[in-house]
Amino acid sequence: MAIPDLIVDRIATPGVMAAKLLLPWGSATDGVCQRGAHQLLAATLSRGCGPFDHRQLADLVEGRGAGLRSDAHEDGLLISLRCTTEDAQELMPLLDWMVTEPHLATEQLELERSLSLQALQRQREDPFHLAIDQWRQLIYGSTGYGHDPLGVSDDLQRMDETALQTLARQLTTGRSVLAISGTWPSSLDDTLLKRTGEGWQDTTDAPPPPPMHWTPNGDGDLVMQSIDTEQVVLMLGQPCCAYGHPDDLALRLLQCHLGSGMSSLLFRRLREDHGVAYDVGAHHPARAGAAPFVLHASSSAERAELTLSLLHQSWQELSSQLLSEADLTLARAKFRGQVAHGRQTCSQRAERAAHRRGLGLSDDHDHRSLERMESLQPQELMEAAQRWLQTPHLSLCGPADALKRLEDHWSQLQSSAATGSS
Repeated sequence: MAIPDLIVDRIATPGVMAAKLLLPWGSATDGVCQRGAHQLLAATLSRGCGPFDHRQLADLVEGRGAGLRSDAHEDGLLISLRCTTEDAQELMPLLDWMVTEPHLATEQLELERSLSLQALQRQREDPFHLAIDQWRQLIYGSTGYGHDPLGVSDDLQRMDETALQTLARQLTTGRSVLAISGTWPSSLDDTLLKRTGEGWQDTTDAPPPPPMHWTPNGDGDLVMQSIDTEQVVLMLGQPCCAYGHPDDLALRLLQCHLGSGMSSLLFRRLREDHGVAYDVGAHHPARAGAAPFVLHASSSAERAELTLSLLHQSWQELSSQLLSEADLTLARAKFRGQVAHGRQTCSQRAERAAHRRGLGLSDDHDHRSLERMESLQPQELMEAAQRWLQTPHLSLCGPADALKRLEDHWSQLQSSAATGSS
């Protein structure tokens, strides 16, 4: 059955609640020449559904001080509702209508297409986005993770209503999740909840699973883009395991160690000790498939080579040096903080619950991770890095003369690393 799984999280709130409907059709399922289709569809879903056109829907939601939006990420399409308890009876049916009776009016589609194209244009003017986009393309190529959920301008411009209507009919298939968190209104009884899913297809159809493993492609381990700026952005990393994999927790602790806050290794090493970077961090999002693990930094052109050396050194140490007990204790504290911060509001709680279930994890996955984290030892973190973080790929964005120097320096670093490991 395609009727959504239901998760109810009753917590005391000042008369507010949040509902999250997660559908398994994310940007990773965009078709050939349709990159950005699911995000365009998601944005258009909130512009008219069921008995309401776009103006009536906006008046209904905004007139009650509520919030309603729809977005696509790599592994799913998420419809979000925030409202007061007393308005839930009237607003909850919108989630169902957005999936089963979307209007997809031409003028609203064109408006959302224009907004998406504008957002992509702004990204093309941002060195950080250029660097991550070309890293993503180098690593994932034409697979579902190979493009930003916003899509690609050429594909968006060619997309028509027929393509979106076809995708909209798929939304009622596959395994979906409805998570509700907050004060439970007495008016929101079983009858209303059961109505969500009545018009959905009784089918076992589902989107194809994302790739769980990654093989280095034949395009090399470096990609560069020259732009007219004094800044250089560096992205160093590779895909690793899916969220929920036995090694995922160790890698998340390494991410906390590397890039969480001003006490992190990258901040201390690149900014405090050497003063070479404007911005540093470690990016390791939760994915249903092979997730990226990326160290990033932005630096001046004059100090970019030292920045690259320090990033490379930090990467190599993950699989060659044990974390100290003090560093591991700090990483554990940061991870506990991340889990706690992600559960501060009913909206965050509902979204987290939906994503856990959507990824096929148990509802107590976070609690189990916190318990297991306490017993993880430095040796286990290093062994996880040895299994997953051995083939880094580099993306560079900056002035041409700096890129040429960095290309030569990268070759030297990789040669030295290969010699040291042999």
